[in-house]
Amino acid sequence: MTDGLPAGSEGVDARPADSFAAVPDAFQRLWTPHRMAYIKSGGQPPKEECPFCIAPTLSDEDALIVARGAHAFVLLNLFPYNSGHLLVCPYRHVALYDDATEAEIDEIGRLTQTSMRVIREVSRNDGFNIGMNQGRVAGAGIAEHLHQHVVPRWATDANFFPIIAQTKALPQLLGDVRRSLADAWPTPREA
Repeated sequence: MTDGLPAGSEGVDARPADSFAAVPDAFQRLWTPHRMAYIKSGGQPPKEECPFCIAPTLSDEDALIVARGAHAFVLLNLFPYNSGHLLVCPYRHVALYDDATEAEIDEIGRLTQTSMRVIREVSRNDGFNIGMNQGRVAGAGIAEHLHQHVVPRWATDANFFPIIAQTKALPQLLGDVRRSLADAWPTPREA
């Protein structure tokens, strides 16, 4: 420590906040520096690029993939409703559930069940929202590629942010969530 400051903080203005020029207000601040990566990237890829087709070509860490199967894979939602919000997608670029093959449907179902077990083990959640939005009119953000949502829910996960500020407070960084779920994912023999 130097002058009462932690090592590496030389040149940092560590005066108490009330000594700066500012007009206090009644608002609390929710600092979300991890969102800067999204802001700097410009958001989602261009519409001609399907993020669910691109994801399997990347490393698991870069694509936030938790598990890979033969016909489908599991990844974190970049815009989660809650921490641990997973998406189960077929590798094949297919839009609707009734266009999926029997093998894809079977594996999506098995990966959804495993997702629930792993989330419950890691997060101790109280319930789930599971579903598919088929078509843009039904609310699908990426309507061109089939994906099933697996959203963990807790009795205490609701707050006022989504209602008055259209903001969702997420307590964990996506990379940390991916790591904890991938580490807890069973090997094929355990599943």
